[in-house]
Amino acid sequence: MTDTERLALAVEIAREAGEMIRDARAAQTFGHRYKQGHELVTDVDLAVDTHITARLEAAFPDEARLSEELAPERSALERDAPLWVVDPIDGTVNFAHGFHHVAVSIAWAQSGRVTLGVVHAPFLGETFTALAGQGAHCNGQPIRASRTRSLERCLVGTGFPYRRDSRPPLMRRLAAVLEHCQDVRRNGSAALDLCDVACGRLDAYYESVSPWDFAAGWLIAREAGARTGHLYPCPEGFPEDLYGENLLVTSPGIHRELGALLRRADAGELEIPPAR
Repeated sequence: MTDTERLALAVEIAREAGEMIRDARAAQTFGHRYKQGHELVTDVDLAVDTHITARLEAAFPDEARLSEELAPERSALERDAPLWVVDPIDGTVNFAHGFHHVAVSIAWAQSGRVTLGVVHAPFLGETFTALAGQGAHCNGQPIRASRTRSLERCLVGTGFPYRRDSRPPLMRRLAAVLEHCQDVRRNGSAALDLCDVACGRLDAYYESVSPWDFAAGWLIAREAGARTGHLYPCPEGFPEDLYGENLLVTSPGIHRELGALLRRADAGELEIPPAR
């Protein structure tokens, strides 16, 4: 199967999953529970993950899968074999509460390098795609990341972990960005935040997330001309494209400056003025 055919099939599967999500939202019959006491998961997450897994298994029976809901094969991250990385619903809280920032994310990696990405937003009517070296698209049209070089004029996306006790250290970053950048957006879907960077709606994005949250959007942003990286070095031997800690994805012109700002905030080196 060619890369183009593989991408077309991934888009088809993502759109099927999107229809399942739309139908479930309309019916309002799904149940939900909390993983580890704080992370929301619905019956629809599981049903969509099962569907995507079955479709990928039928088409690529010998290729490993890393999926959020169905027994994640985390050891697959350290293998050189092909790997599918899937988030059936990125933005589960948004989905459960009726917001539109919800996405199906499907990525394919070879030897730890993501080379195919699909992010489908069923309530927004947008499908973002990318193949390594072939640019990024939204609904078939080429997209391009922002070219801003001004930190004070950049709009920044981010998110926060489910665990409340993990949030306080991130407040220093947030305060620094609010002081030095134009503003912040928190939309509740890492995959769509990355796609918003890819098409220039956001100038930057930073967060720590799981591989399935960002793998497809990371490639899409990079192929659209954004600079992708991490605030701190990745662990030795761990694929950069699948390491979700301290992501930083930006317009090329502000990557170094924003990264330095966030690291200074982490170190407590910034004095944030009191509210006026």
